[in-house]
Amino acid sequence: MPSETHRLARLEIRITEQEAVIEDLNAAITEQWTVIDRLKRQLARLQEQVEDSAFRTASGAPEPPPPHY
Repeated sequence: MPSETHRLARLEIRITEQEAVIEDLNAAITEQWTVIDRLKRQLARLQEQVEDSAFRTASGAPEPPPPHY
């Protein structure tokens, strides 16, 4: 049967390992939210471009020439 000291040491090690895992998970989630926010902004810009293009097409307004002209 393990001694109380050994048992306490094992519990402290487990707590330390769990704290490290929690910190790693928090860092991963924070990074993912940064990516999600960037993608949301990019999606909004693309949606505006599609809506502008659809509006020009529906209104009969000529499309602007591509940038290489």
